[in-house]
Amino acid sequence: MRYGFWLPIFGGWLRNVDDEQMPPTFDYVKEVIQSAEKWGYDTTLIAELYLNDIKGPERDSLEAWSTAAALAAVTDSIEIMAAVRPNFHNPAVTAKMASTIDHISNGRFTLNVVSAWWQEEARQYGGAFTEHDERYDRTDEFLQILKGLWSQDTYSFQGKFYHVADTQLQPKPIQAPTIYAGGESPRGKQTISQYCDAYVMHGGTVEEISQKISDMKERRLQVTSTPFQSFGMAAYVICRDTEEEALEELKRITQVKQSSAYAGYKDFTSKSQLEQQVELLDYSVSNRGLRPNLIGTPNQIAEKIIDYEEVGLDLLLLQCSPQLEEMERFSKQVMPLVEEKRKETQT
Repeated sequence: MRYGFWLPIFGGWLRNVDDEQMPPTFDYVKEVIQSAEKWGYDTTLIAELYLNDIKGPERDSLEAWSTAAALAAVTDSIEIMAAVRPNFHNPAVTAKMASTIDHISNGRFTLNVVSAWWQEEARQYGGAFTEHDERYDRTDEFLQILKGLWSQDTYSFQGKFYHVADTQLQPKPIQAPTIYAGGESPRGKQTISQYCDAYVMHGGTVEEISQKISDMKERRLQVTSTPFQSFGMAAYVICRDTEEEALEELKRITQVKQSSAYAGYKDFTSKSQLEQQVELLDYSVSNRGLRPNLIGTPNQIAEKIIDYEEVGLDLLLLQCSPQLEEMERFSKQVMPLVEEKRKETQT
């Protein structure tokens, strides 16, 4: 298992807790990522939203790509994965930016491609917002241009959404950035299977994740013999000395209260095609992070992680609060247990 975490650019992950003691500042996220390198984490995902979807649109948040470039310069080994939404970006400029950050990081930059769902944000920031399947048509063209510019000396493309002619991109990336993507609709899975390198999922049970991995492996084989590089999942972690303490924390963070933190709920549930129904309780923690149930003692959490490994999951993208303290606890108490249990199952 590789261990990653969502960078806390929104001030936390809990829609029912106002102050999580994790300010959305560059100083704080720099401390988080530099500490994570020391603790053995492999990657960080930087979400791209121009409005704060967790604490409310009126609250502070950091921009993904400028943050990624800055963190690339102050880290040494961790993968830096920035989300990108084609409806807000020029693909040729994005390809150039990605190549530049890849060089700053010495080959550690990757992308998480997201076909945006928040209509109000698109209105405020001038992003194109179309019907669901058409968003993926745009993504297809966007990814073809990125890959063409990264691999060819001169590249041209004429499509419905984008046009580039005799375009040159130098320097090329040190290595073409891995393209991660998530999606649950048939149309989204079609794009991911054809153009992306790795599949990332919202939180789900072991059974749900097992079914999704099997499905995506089959879809991949229909378009290429090259397997996906990775299967990842978002998960919120509550690790405590006793199960009772963990459940008490779960109760505290899921007592739903209506606030501006739920401003994007309607768009997320109505303008995405989701495989599982999302209720307000699920939405109280972002990315369906509670569904994996990584909640309990270090031993209980380690056993659950082994269950996910056995169905083919190889990347966890963790959320926790407050982030520094909980990431350190996870690295020292859970990661070693997972390694021990893995060795036990192999002997």
